[in-house]
Amino acid sequence: MMTHHLNKFTALVLAADRGPNDPVAKAAGVLCKSLAPIDGIPMVFRVLSTLEDSPEIDERILCGPPKHIVDQESDLQNLIEMEKVAWFENLQTPSSSAYYVLQTLPEDVPVLLTTADHALLNAQMVDYFCREARATECDVVVGVARHEDVMKAHPETRRTATRLKGGAYCGCNLFAFLTPGARRAADFWRQVESERKKPLRMIQKIGWFSVLRYLLGRLSLDDALKSISQRLGFKAGAVIMPFADAAVDVDSVSDWELVKKIAVEKQT
Repeated sequence: MMTHHLNKFTALVLAADRGPNDPVAKAAGVLCKSLAPIDGIPMVFRVLSTLEDSPEIDERILCGPPKHIVDQESDLQNLIEMEKVAWFENLQTPSSSAYYVLQTLPEDVPVLLTTADHALLNAQMVDYFCREARATECDVVVGVARHEDVMKAHPETRRTATRLKGGAYCGCNLFAFLTPGARRAADFWRQVESERKKPLRMIQKIGWFSVLRYLLGRLSLDDALKSISQRLGFKAGAVIMPFADAAVDVDSVSDWELVKKIAVEKQT
């Protein structure tokens, strides 16, 4: 039975992937990507341990990996059976999984969403993001890092960046759903994924003018958030993370090799 403490976050970790066909899972010789080890510890356990260490986090929820994988992982089973972590079966997409779990939680419980491949996440990052997200007084908040900071710290990495007026930003796989209105943001994310092959529909949702300004490099981060908020009916904000590592997750085998290297360096 989950109990919620006022103002503390419930953490939701998305841990589904392509199973044994995932390139990282294949390279690591594990059942799914989230079990790939970093410095001897599977990524999903690193993330769950970080969340346990954060004073900002109350409950921890794991969505995925699928039950047949959980059944083969005794350490995961133990966490779930001892009710240290709640587990939900994942749905077909990350957004549908997130939306589904959010519907099971009280609307006044703030939720931190992250992913099981965020292997460099630490409690300092979590605490900073949660505090700053709460201070924005927005419905939903996304964590980003400046692309130049990420590339300066890790020049060998390839990170997708959103280029806006005033700079480029990398996502950090950190999202805060702070209010009942944030549920609309989760629903919008679900729509974005379902229509990702229909760009005209997405442009209509976001607004032609905003898309044009972005393409011309005239849209700032604040402008982009304001446009989304006005268009979609919820207040969106961003926290610029002062941690380059917050933008480094494991999307590929090369990412996995890089993160393993960074983790070892941090131990020395």
